Parts: sequence; structure tokens; C-alpha cells
Amino acid sequence: MQNFLDYFNQSLLFRNFVEVLSGLDNTLLLLIISLPIGFVLSLVFALGRVSKNKIISKPIAGYIFVIRGTPLLVQIYLIYFGLGSVEFIRESFLWILLKEPFWCGVLALTINTVAYGSEIFRGGIQSVTKGQIESGLSLGFNKMTLLRKIIFPIALRKVLPSYGNELILMVKATSLVSLTTYMEMTGIARKIMAKTFAPVEAFIAAGILYLFLNFLMVQFVKYLEWKYNPHLRLEQN
Repeated sequence: MQNFLDYFNQSLLFRNFVEVLSGLDNTLLLLIISLPIGFVLSLVFALGRVSKNKIISKPIAGYIFVIRGTPLLVQIYLIYFGLGSVEFIRESFLWILLKEPFWCGVLALTINTVAYGSEIFRGGIQSVTKGQIESGLSLGFNKMTLLRKIIFPIALRKVLPSYGNELILMVKATSLVSLTTYMEMTGIARKIMAKTFAPVEAFIAAGILYLFLNFLMVQFVKYLEWKYNPHLRLEQN
């Protein structure tokens, strides 16, 4: 059987791989900024979502419904092209950031991941049993200590696999930011395709790098699961 790589121009594939690799830092920069911000805001929004105060919970529920119900690509276009058409935005200090495709991409990715992440964490928070909460109260924990010592640790352990899927989706979602002229890996692959008229070699190179990033992300989530779930370590011993 003929080798799989024999079907492609291997020298072109290698050159494309090196060129696409030059956009890896731009892809990582999107993730390094949007993921931590999204993680913190997801926890805050999850707390608001489970709040008994409807003035807080209802707007958050509406935000989650809108963001989850619309495509990320539409959100990116609305932020990058839509906000720029609003005179108030162009004349404000926000335009310093929003005129840059990078910050528009960060904003869109953060807004999107907060909507999904907050629902994941809401499920984790609501899975904490009443008995566990009462145990903390019996020890004299106030609300903040209860969150820090009992609710958040238990919830995070339970939602790690689900949130790991969201992290993987975020890695792949960065490719859509290339449509705002931001030159991350997919943007460079599209540029190569337009120049060489060889889309397969261009996007195979990009696909390999995205696969590698997601492999690292999967290993990171597995490590967190192993570290924060003692029963997994006992099963391996």
C-alpha cells in the first residue's frame, strides 16, 4: 500500500508546517488571555446563576441563552465589524482596543466561553449536597470560607471532564478569529492556500498543530483530574 504522505507534496507540506508554526504564538496568546479571564468570570456568573435573587440570576440566564444560541462566528463579526460602526464606540476609549482584531477576538472568545463555562460550573455547584454544606456551617464557616473550602473544590472536581471539553473547543474556536484578519495559524494557512492553490497541504499542516495543542490540553485536564481526585490515584496503585 502506498504511503499516505506520498499522495501529497511533502516538501510543500513541510514548508507550510514551518510557516503555519510561526502563527502558533498568536494562537497561544488568544488562549492565554481569554481562558483565565473566562474561567474566573464563569465562576462568578455560575454563582449569580444559582442565586435566589432574580435581579441577578435572570439577566445572567438571558445572557447565557443568547450566547449559547448564536454561532461564535456571528458574535465575532458583530464585535469586530458591528462595534466599529457605532459612533459612540469609535469616539470612546474602548476604540483603542476594539479597533485591533486581536482584542476583538479575545472579547468574543471570552464572552463565548463564559456562557458555556458558567453553565458547567452551575451544575457542579448544585451537585454539592446539603449535608456537605451543613458540615461546613457546623464548623463555623462563613459564606466565603464555605465557597473556598467546600463548594468550589467539590464542584471543580466534578466538572473537570466537562470543562476540559470546553477548553478543547476553545482551542479550535481560535481558528475563527482569523476571519478578522488576525494572523494566527488558520489565517496563515488561508494565506498559504491563496498563494499556492494547495489547500490540502496548507490545512493538514494547521490541523497537525491544532491536534498537538489539544493533545496537550487533554493531558493537562487528565493531570488535574489525577491530582484533585484521590480515588484515581488509589486505582492506579
